[in-house]
Amino acid sequence: MTEWEAHGMTFANCNCAYGCPCQFNALPTYGDCRAVVFTRIDRGRFGEVALDGVKGGIIVSWPGPVHMGKGVMQPFVDERANPAQRDALLRILTGQDTEEMATGFWVYAKMCDTIHEPVYTRVEIEIDMEARTAQCRAEGLAETRGEPIRNPVTGAEHRVGILQPNGFEYEVSEIGRGWSEAKGTVPMRLEDSYGSWFELHMTQSGVIRGANRGALAA
Repeated sequence: MTEWEAHGMTFANCNCAYGCPCQFNALPTYGDCRAVVFTRIDRGRFGEVALDGVKGGIIVSWPGPVHMGKGVMQPFVDERANPAQRDALLRILTGQDTEEMATGFWVYAKMCDTIHEPVYTRVEIEIDMEARTAQCRAEGLAETRGEPIRNPVTGAEHRVGILQPNGFEYEVSEIGRGWSEAKGTVPMRLEDSYGSWFELHMTQSGVIRGANRGALAA
């Protein structure tokens, strides 16, 4: 297993209502699960391969709850990454070189019967976790945007988050709303549904927690 570490940001938009019951070990809002996930690595390595600035993500769909499996995944990677970086990010996104159950990527990949060949295209990611805004695009494949939840009476921004000390994706996530459209092998359209912003900081052994963070956080 190649040792790796990634530190960056992720924006995920799924079809559930704000909050996403899956985060609380409940069944998805509408019975199925569909999501578009964009990830940007600001600092990272995969063995000796530097991953600084590499971007990509996954488009996933399950006919029922994630843990029931039978999912389909379309990974994508920024075409500007070099061949070694492409392979490294793809292995992370599809749960390879990762300890069992250690990351969300591992879980999602294992719950998919089909993982399509990756799409290499230009990927642009703008994520502001504090403001709960996002503008992400994989050219010709997927687009997503995120906004804060707003009070239905006053229109004021509503701030809420999720704390998961033992989570396999993050420790803290800001919650908002998102819109996505994906084409290709896993097409979908999501409108005004669950949006999640979180700091991606993990290794092949899982999320790096608090004071236990490695050298990349120094």
